[in-house]
Amino acid sequence: MQCYLTALARILLAQVFLLQITMLIIGFFSNPDGYQQYQAGLGSLGLASIFAPLIILVQLVGGLALFVGYRTKFFALFMAIYAVVISVLLHLPVLPYLAIAGGLLMLALNPVTACSLDNLKK
Repeated sequence: MQCYLTALARILLAQVFLLQITMLIIGFFSNPDGYQQYQAGLGSLGLASIFAPLIILVQLVGGLALFVGYRTKFFALFMAIYAVVISVLLHLPVLPYLAIAGGLLMLALNPVTACSLDNLKK
């Protein structure tokens, strides 16, 4: 039963990143200048425009890797660090991102979950 609960935790944590990226992409398609506005918004925070595709790529790849359970320990640690760094860089409320990072760190400590690609290797 515990392995199924950790699998559920892994999938729910992945949804945080996948839903953010989905909302970004929907915003890009619903507004013809959506991507340029996103880049400009990051620029107003002092970030170079190169961060726009990097943020999208990290959230997409990290979220999908967590969702399917591929290299769970590595991606959980990586996304925990990413969550804290991005909250500071984008001036977002830090407390929710610290909570997400805490859940990801717990997942990194218990990376063996049911229904994951990591289990297929064994």
